[in-house]
Amino acid sequence: MSTKSNFVTVCLKGTSQVFFMENILTGLLFFAAMAFASYTTGVWATTIGALLGVVVATFVAQIVNLDKESVNSGLYGFNGILVGAALPTFVDVSLQLWFYVVIGAAASTIVTAAFSSTLTKTWNIPGSTGPFVLTAWLLVAGAYSFGGLELISEAPALSTDYTQGQVMLPSGMELVQIFFKNIGQVYLLGSAISGAIILIGIFIASRPAGVAAMAGSLIAMVVSIGMGADPADVSQGLYGFSAVLTAMAVGVIFLKPSWRVAIYAGIATIVTVFVQAAMDVTMLVDGLPSFTAPYVLTMYLFIAPKKLAAPHPHRVIQSEHLTSD
Repeated sequence: MSTKSNFVTVCLKGTSQVFFMENILTGLLFFAAMAFASYTTGVWATTIGALLGVVVATFVAQIVNLDKESVNSGLYGFNGILVGAALPTFVDVSLQLWFYVVIGAAASTIVTAAFSSTLTKTWNIPGSTGPFVLTAWLLVAGAYSFGGLELISEAPALSTDYTQGQVMLPSGMELVQIFFKNIGQVYLLGSAISGAIILIGIFIASRPAGVAAMAGSLIAMVVSIGMGADPADVSQGLYGFSAVLTAMAVGVIFLKPSWRVAIYAGIATIVTVFVQAAMDVTMLVDGLPSFTAPYVLTMYLFIAPKKLAAPHPHRVIQSEHLTSD
């Protein structure tokens, strides 16, 4: 196989790794989902940014000579593709934006390596999309300072005209759309069809992962609607995408599946919805989206005690009293 083909293969694996998969066909379907969303909206910047992001991130990982097995598995590409998709979603298209995407994708590779050599090596906690969140937060915040970059006013944000204390039940078709949008929004796609394509791609790579993704979307939908979350945000899948990742990560990826783990993952998924609500409010003050931070925070907290480490005893520890002559 040629070097060029190898590079394309690695990039496609990086694309599929956003959902923890290492599958070329899955990566192709994920790009198809992005392309479909761009076709229906007429806005191709997100798809172009995603392509540019995974290419740059993968290339940088190779020239910096990072762990070859991890690079070839696409583990240094998925944060880059998310950075590439996120920036055009929140920053208007310009020449400076594309430079921003290139540098951001390159930086995500270095940040991924940093997470690996600290968080993963020391505590055995996967960095996952943490590098994407950190990089994207810094870049979106930085965009406020550069005259060559203009924030998109229509970018997704927490609604301000919602009356709390109301619970609205969507129709059957709306529930189906929310279910798939929860999955599509991991790639910042507000298309139910794109979400369905992504789910097919997950099932092709792993049936258990596909089931976990479905469970995560369903749990998030029930909890967010039942708790009376803003219907506008729920309908766009903004309460479900982090929960989908949590269900997959805790339920089948980083812990050995079992009925106990399934319950544990269910609790983690519900907690993610609550963390999503909290972070949406707190991040709004700074004018930043929460991205997948609710998933990252919850996953870190639930994976850290995976060996069921005992907490510090809540009792007085007896000690010798030192006395002086």
